[in-house]
Amino acid sequence: MASPIYTTIFKRNSVFVTSVFLGAFGFSMGFDLATSAWWDAHNRGKQWKDIRARYMEQEE
Repeated sequence: MASPIYTTIFKRNSVFVTSVFLGAFGFSMGFDLATSAWWDAHNRGKQWKDIRARYMEQEE
């Protein structure tokens, strides 16, 4: 099992560095989406995007 991983990822430094950067990018995208979803669920009704319609109707 270690041999295929070594030959595909760790043998060449350029492939290893690329896989590290792609993994970090993917993790950051997933983490950002998860934390944003949690924040929106936790603060539902308190954010500007939730109450904007009430204030826009009053001005008109």
